[in-house]
Amino acid sequence: MEQSLFLLLALLIASSRIEARIDDLGAIQMLDQRMGKVEDEDDEVQFFPWLQSDGIGRTLVNVDSLGAVGDGITDDTEAFVQAWKVACNTSNAVLLVPEGKTYLVKAARFRGPCAGDLIVQEQCSCSKKLNLIANEVSSYRNQMQIKSCCNGVFREVESREIVAPDEPNDWDPNSPRTWLFFSGLRGVIFQGGGLINGSGHNWWASSCKIDKTKVIASHLFQAFTIDSSSAVWVSSLNFKDSQQIHFTVSRSQVVRVSELNVQAPHNSPNTDGIHISDSTNIVIQNSKIGTGSSSLINPSLHPATAFIEDGKLCLLVSGDDCISIVNGTSNIKMKNIMCGPGHGISIGSLGKDNSTAAVIGVVLDNAVLTGTTNGVRIKTWQGGSGYLKGVRFQNVRMNNVSNPIIIDQFYCDSPTPCANQTSAVSVTEVMYINISGTSATPNAIKFACSDTVPCSKIVLANINLRRDDGTENAFCNNAIGFKYGLVIPSADCLLSYDKSYGHDASEKRTNRQIIHTEL
Repeated sequence: MEQSLFLLLALLIASSRIEARIDDLGAIQMLDQRMGKVEDEDDEVQFFPWLQSDGIGRTLVNVDSLGAVGDGITDDTEAFVQAWKVACNTSNAVLLVPEGKTYLVKAARFRGPCAGDLIVQEQCSCSKKLNLIANEVSSYRNQMQIKSCCNGVFREVESREIVAPDEPNDWDPNSPRTWLFFSGLRGVIFQGGGLINGSGHNWWASSCKIDKTKVIASHLFQAFTIDSSSAVWVSSLNFKDSQQIHFTVSRSQVVRVSELNVQAPHNSPNTDGIHISDSTNIVIQNSKIGTGSSSLINPSLHPATAFIEDGKLCLLVSGDDCISIVNGTSNIKMKNIMCGPGHGISIGSLGKDNSTAAVIGVVLDNAVLTGTTNGVRIKTWQGGSGYLKGVRFQNVRMNNVSNPIIIDQFYCDSPTPCANQTSAVSVTEVMYINISGTSATPNAIKFACSDTVPCSKIVLANINLRRDDGTENAFCNNAIGFKYGLVIPSADCLLSYDKSYGHDASEKRTNRQIIHTEL
């Protein structure tokens, strides 16, 4: 017991250091100060920050003034590109996308660095329908006061969209994998409440996951990408019906993502909500992701698709992972996340095609997952190498989730069976703290770890996952760690650090058949 308590304390200290490194970043503090000024002022100043009396003269660049029509039919791509060039080369500029219009924009690349302090503003207009969600939602954080992206003032929605072409055949062959691609940025804010509509329905019909004769999904398509950038804030934007991945951060550092609302229907393959790769010091907070129904805002159909945290309505919904964190990432923090329906919150997949993985320092704190096929998931392929370590999932509520806690080192997203291989990504220092709720299947806890590279330093503390019929269980294959406090299901299969690998334990592991029910 003393050894277990000592290890738990050590891991808590280590994870708190990870969190501190994220929260204390100077660049994020700079962005906090800038955004904080906006939030503290009245409505007009909040959503037109260049008007604030901070001594900074803002230059307004309106896409309409560069020739954008905004009728949803005319191609406005060139007007957006030219507006970006003007704003990016002007100090303290605001690139404005006005409300009340729909802009058709084809694949485009917007490059930095910019002259400084650029704000990309989609004017905010919130829906009274959001108030209906807040009134209906049943949340274990319902003591907070409701506040929307319009500073507590709910307004009727006025059409204001950036919309993609809906025909894959009309796509620019020079941009086969990206739609709105931003790169080389530093100190840029995207904000406002507008809608980024990927018009993905025809793309989904051409996906190999829908039609096995197609190959369009062999390379994931990214709708909105922040690449090779730093000190970027993306706040209060809405995404729907992406061709595939809705929002991507790649090869970047010090990026904060807050108050995003992502939605796509259940038949949208590979439509991850937020995807993080090759990046460090990333914060995702106060967001809702889910893909299940086009009537997302109907509380009678989705009775638990919102919660209130720190006085704000926090919203995330997708046909794949709500959040996916893949190779080359470090110091990732997710807080106040609503996920579902969809595939859950995942680290991975890692190690595909015998590749080497390196992921360290991932924290999820305060989340609600509803109706997802997985809860908090780690997934790696056989044959990989490298490591995943320093992970903490805490304060998570599961509502009818099929695999609430899962490590799957036999992941195989392939039309043919994957060959057994001995090498594997090392998974270590993973903590599950204060996780409760209901499991839709008996598989409440599942640690399907490599037969040759065990999962190690796994900690279960204060876990309460139940099924209505009382059949919840825990499955372990070659998982080493300990549990502390209340743990339901009991997870007695977790091998203790006080036990060596004996013949009996090895025999138990190799005789078990691992059945995969997750996606």
